[in-house]
Amino acid sequence: MMKNNPGITVTILGSGTCVPSLTRSSCSVLMQVGASKILFDSGPGTMRRLLEARTTIFDLSHVFYSHFHPDHTGEFVPLIFATKYPDGSRRKIPLTVAGGRGLLNFYEGLKNVYGHWIELAPGLLEIIEFDNKNADAITFEDFSVYTAPVKHNEESIAFRITSSDGFSAVYTGDTDYSETIIDLAKDTDLLICECALPDKLRAPGHLTPSLAGELATKAGVGNLVLTHFYPECEKADIAAECRQSYAGHLVLAEDLMQLEVR
Repeated sequence: MMKNNPGITVTILGSGTCVPSLTRSSCSVLMQVGASKILFDSGPGTMRRLLEARTTIFDLSHVFYSHFHPDHTGEFVPLIFATKYPDGSRRKIPLTVAGGRGLLNFYEGLKNVYGHWIELAPGLLEIIEFDNKNADAITFEDFSVYTAPVKHNEESIAFRITSSDGFSAVYTGDTDYSETIIDLAKDTDLLICECALPDKLRAPGHLTPSLAGELATKAGVGNLVLTHFYPECEKADIAAECRQSYAGHLVLAEDLMQLEVR
């Protein structure tokens, strides 16, 4: 996609969880905004899904982490390690990796284990920490990113991407019901929302279909995509449960599904 193409292109790379599945990789979403390719989370299976989506790790400009659980960060180390092959010269643009407070310590801890194998050449890796207690924002060349703390882990944050031509998409990561999501997702074009379990199996720190629908309705979002499905979701009518609280356009995520925000 050329830099002047409008809007945001979203590819669901992983719509599943930590539970191994032949059809759903762990959590990951790719957004393209202008010339920027932004990866949200990188659970197991992400790099293979990227290739299936005709994208390489060298095409990525940004990686944003919602939190540090293994099903969201499991391929962070493999991604950095693979970036060094054969000598790091294949990455032509710096990689910005961002997340909540603690990301730098998380990376330093991984370096204690893997050493120089996950260190890139000077100028090729930038790590940014967003405020995980309050709303935060940074403007890049092709887009602005706004963040808000959510209820899951201490470092957990949700992201809103707004393109230079005014289109927006929100990625919640894992979260319980949170008013901050309503504020962050207000009138957004697309809300990509976790929906881990059916209503009757609600677990702390996660959303169900009706709760996700309630958030989307209160935020006035144009399109709702439910993702991060545990196997129990395959046995329930997730759409019907969501329809109890949301009447807008609804999509149940599948791996490699692509959506255009225009």
